[in-house]
Parts: sequence; C-alpha cells; structure tokens
Amino acid sequence: MQTPTPLRIRISWPAGHLTASLDDTPTSQALAKALPLVSTARTWGEEVYFDTGVSVSRETGAREVVEPGTVAFWTDGDALALPYGPTPISQGDECRLASPCNVLGRLDGDPGLLATVRDGEPVRVERLEA
Repeated sequence: MQTPTPLRIRISWPAGHLTASLDDTPTSQALAKALPLVSTARTWGEEVYFDTGVSVSRETGAREVVEPGTVAFWTDGDALALPYGPTPISQGDECRLASPCNVLGRLDGDPGLLATVRDGEPVRVERLEA
C-alpha cells in the first residue's frame, strides 16, 4: 500500500513566501479542495492569519499553544493561523492562539519570515505538486 504524499503548499505575500508540509487530516483535505485561494492577511502579535472560506469542525487534537512555524486552522474564524512568536495572550515566549486550533503541519523555512507580512496585504495559498 502506498502512503499518501503529504500535501505541500506555498504561502505567498508581497514581500516573500514560505512552503509548508501538511499532515493528512480532515481539515487539510478540506483546505486542499479550496486551493488555490487568495485572501487578506491579518496580524495579531507575532501571528499571521487569514480567511480561507473553508468551514470545518474542531478536531480532537486541537491545541491552543503551539510551536513557532506550526500551520494551524482556526475553526472559529475559518482561517489559517501561522504563529511565529508571542501573541497578545501569550504567557512568556509561547505561541498562544486565540482558541484551540486544528494542527495541520509545519512551515518548511524560517517562520520569522512571516514578520514581513503586513496587515491587509494579499496572501495566496496554492498547492505544490510533488
């Protein structure tokens, strides 16, 4: 039996881009069906998030505190959440999301590049073919 190829995506904004590898989860599959998508970036502390138009339920492994560079899905806002440092509700240096989010995977490069995303800029998410 062949293992499914992990879903790879590219997230682009005017000043740069990052790629990410997503695990095979119900949320990742729903997101994949919506790609490519263009949205408007929002920033919240050291987190970038944006609406995807995808609506899914919170999964059992949803977490509120994650590592920098985690690709998370905020079910309350139908948004991808990309934390790279503390948010306004973090305790210390942790990446604390607004509420528990479905964890989809990890950014491949330096999550600190997300600091170049400006609130209100266009963001594009597309699937990378293996």
